[in-house]
Amino acid sequence: MRIAMLSAVVAAAVMTAGLLAFGSGGDAVSGQEGDPAMSSIKSETVEYKHGDVVCEGLLTWDSSKKGKRAAVLVVHDWMGRGDFDAQRSRELAEMGYVAFSADIYGKGVRPTSVEEAAEQAKKYRGDRQLQRDRVNAALKVLQEHELVDKSRIAAIGYCFGGGTVLELARSGAEVAGVVSYHGNLDTPKLEDAKQIKGAVLVLHGADDPYVPWDQVTTFRKEMTEAGVDWQLNAYGNSVHAFTNPAAGDDPSRGAAYNEKASKRAWAAMTTFFDDVLVK
Repeated sequence: MRIAMLSAVVAAAVMTAGLLAFGSGGDAVSGQEGDPAMSSIKSETVEYKHGDVVCEGLLTWDSSKKGKRAAVLVVHDWMGRGDFDAQRSRELAEMGYVAFSADIYGKGVRPTSVEEAAEQAKKYRGDRQLQRDRVNAALKVLQEHELVDKSRIAAIGYCFGGGTVLELARSGAEVAGVVSYHGNLDTPKLEDAKQIKGAVLVLHGADDPYVPWDQVTTFRKEMTEAGVDWQLNAYGNSVHAFTNPAAGDDPSRGAAYNEKASKRAWAAMTTFFDDVLVK
């Protein structure tokens, strides 16, 4: 099965650069200024289960806020949960949301090589029911949390995670919306789009060689025929992984950071959340 993700060469560069950009502290959250103990943004590791599999997510929230609030599920790329999605969760918490970084692979499963990442991604992309069930297990953590208004939950994902949140929506999950950042758009059962209950936003690199335009065309048809409230933003001069600084700056390799597109995509997500999560 063809995995429409990073090539081995690109992934190796991303992984190496990622260690330099974010460190290797696992749950450490980058970009925190001043004394962390003085910050109102708090994070805690949360263990939860899917069947017999123990997963380890990261919950992040603003402790200065009171009462229930909207929440966002964050799904990692094919390298597993780590610093990149932890940082995104922190930024979402600073915006007032409860954020939960899901763990699709399971506790302790953190690829350290391209080969391991490809093996893990293939496991879930090759079994979409497993992928859906695993991400729904993470969603349940948010739905049951005391700080969360379960009628106002969205999900975002990056690369592998982008495809995963689309499968979450196709599963019929009770989410107000999902946002896919440079994620896979394909699915084995196009008719499952009829089960989508919320809105869909796809943020796509127009020159992404791993998610080609024939996949985009099929996705557009799928969403339209199912009557989904959907949007797709295609960013020019952008390839795969365009939101991740660790992807480097060489688009010819198929994956590269594009600061302008990344900022525009985040702004589009913010506007989308204002639409689907604000009452």
